Amino acid sequence: MKKALEGLKVVDLTTALNGPFCTMILADYGADVIKIEPVEGEQCRSWGPLDEKSGESGFYNYVNRNKKGGTLNLKSEKGLEMFYELVKDADVLVENFRGGITKKLKIDYETIKKLNPNIIYASGSGFGQYGPITHRPCYDIVAQAMGGMINLTGFKETNPVKVGPSVADHVAGIYLALGVMIALYNRKVTGLGQQVDVAMFDTIFSLLENALVNYTIGGFIPERNGNVDPSISPFDVYDCKDGFVALGVGNDRLFQKFCVTIGHPELIEDPRYTSNELRCNNYIPDLQNLIRGWCSEYTKSEIETIMDEAGIPCGPVLNVKEAIEHPHIKEREMMVHCQHPTAGDQYFQGCVIKLSETPGEVEAPSPLLGQHNADIFGLSDEEIKKLKAEGVI
Repeated sequence: MKKALEGLKVVDLTTALNGPFCTMILADYGADVIKIEPVEGEQCRSWGPLDEKSGESGFYNYVNRNKKGGTLNLKSEKGLEMFYELVKDADVLVENFRGGITKKLKIDYETIKKLNPNIIYASGSGFGQYGPITHRPCYDIVAQAMGGMINLTGFKETNPVKVGPSVADHVAGIYLALGVMIALYNRKVTGLGQQVDVAMFDTIFSLLENALVNYTIGGFIPERNGNVDPSISPFDVYDCKDGFVALGVGNDRLFQKFCVTIGHPELIEDPRYTSNELRCNNYIPDLQNLIRGWCSEYTKSEIETIMDEAGIPCGPVLNVKEAIEHPHIKEREMMVHCQHPTAGDQYFQGCVIKLSETPGEVEAPSPLLGQHNADIFGLSDEEIKKLKAEGVI
């Protein structure tokens, strides 16, 4: 079956997470992604968990599946020459160096554009390609902090808390992949290549949604509020007999159904709760405590069943094992197996975007370091030996 991005040549210079996540998405849907690493390998090859027998990183293997792997010393004259040849017929180049580094390495957009005017040059970084702090290094925790997310996460009585997964990296990777697709469509229409610039700082800032308008329109600076949503009520996480459940009662109609479902129809006419705005203002403590008391009488499964039958958004708080084993995750193939040449069976996330005619697929494991050098650069065994001895690959 033909893949959606089959025939698209992508040169991947990225390391860590935001860039590799972008190119993983492209590779999952059929792009020919050629990952070029430093001779010593990129940094996340050492990030845990590591396979006991092979020492391979599960993290690296997840975000670099479906890619070919090569190595180049871009600081060497020969390595740079080989890289230039590689990108001359590429459709896309993806890099995630911090601002200013590509110019020092002589692989910046202006340089590459002279070799390949039609190329889509995608740059994912902490702070973007321009601005007063473009030069700074960045990891997810820094972007979450500066973008305003950490200050909004946690409870009033606690210190600020980082969101668990690396949302800045992941969403920046998604934005970068989307930017590549937008630029490719524009190139199809106009024939013009261009640079795509996505910053993790911008990404987190873009995710603050109602926190921004609460300040710009509401006139107040939002603070940490635990699981309570400042704009919708009731919208919270509640204790139950065997864990926690999340409930989202997003409008007046749902609230009326919810009141009947929990056996308190009198709340419908309570003047404190007749509109969403009033419920937000009066949720704590009475309404919150009433719902807490009701939930404490049931298990997660019981509440989920009750709310599902009533058509009220609800879900149990699952741990990772429970989420992996959820029948919906299994049926939608959100966990897949892949055989790695040294680490053996790998079990990790599947493809999120479901396409009816050209679905994404995890077909190949992540590459061993320099595994495809001969294929990528068209090298003979003797040439490989010579370039290795010279420190080029």
